[in-house]
Amino acid sequence: MLGLTFLGTGTSNGIPVIGCRCRTCTSVDPRDRRTRCSAVLHLSDRNLLIDTAPELRLQAIAVGLSRLDAVLFTHAHADHVGGFDDLRQFNYLRQAPVPVFADPHTARELRTRFGYAFSEPLPFYGGKPDIELHEFTGPFELFGCQIVPIPVRHGNWTVYGFRCGPLAYVTDAKTIPASSLELLSGVEVLVLNALRDRPHPTHLSLAEALAIVERVRPRRTYLTHVSHEVLHTDWSERLPKQVFLAYDGLQVWV
Repeated sequence: MLGLTFLGTGTSNGIPVIGCRCRTCTSVDPRDRRTRCSAVLHLSDRNLLIDTAPELRLQAIAVGLSRLDAVLFTHAHADHVGGFDDLRQFNYLRQAPVPVFADPHTARELRTRFGYAFSEPLPFYGGKPDIELHEFTGPFELFGCQIVPIPVRHGNWTVYGFRCGPLAYVTDAKTIPASSLELLSGVEVLVLNALRDRPHPTHLSLAEALAIVERVRPRRTYLTHVSHEVLHTDWSERLPKQVFLAYDGLQVWV
């Protein structure tokens, strides 16, 4: 069984945004409360975390996540790695290191920012993150599924989405090269970032995201990494058939 739980669906500021009184930030709809972007990929009884958002502890508690079998990193921006230290509780629960997979640039950033995690191991689990860091440069096998990294452009950064069989998760993209669109061919469920209606220099707008959906033609699309300019009910009423606005805690299955 293959599925995905959205832990966080918001942008780098999170929603509500500090000091903002807009319609979304003051909304009473729980779907408008978006923590920073992260998800869990479910491969049968295995849980693969995609990114460690700053609210990882709260996200895990909210959905009852108590087991991690691996972590995949899309890139090293703060809103995607800020919860790295919370991995140590999963070490305690596992009584073992957690395998972590990242591209070489992201791996270097993790070693720099969280150097204490790569120093001498403590004589017990839970005092700091204990990880086994693996660098990927192409597809790799994990728990019986081929994980295909999908390179996309996010300003000057290359960010990696991930495909596992019929499901693909792509966040923080502004452009998706033709070669990466080919890697998405045939997906049934596509998760794709869509920041807002207005254009943005480093993120897909709604119109740009829908243009990619038209090219890829998945059976279902879920939009994530959404800003406070978007009220959940507004977009839900406007989106094409089989395109949905994700929200924190949503589970989807293929």
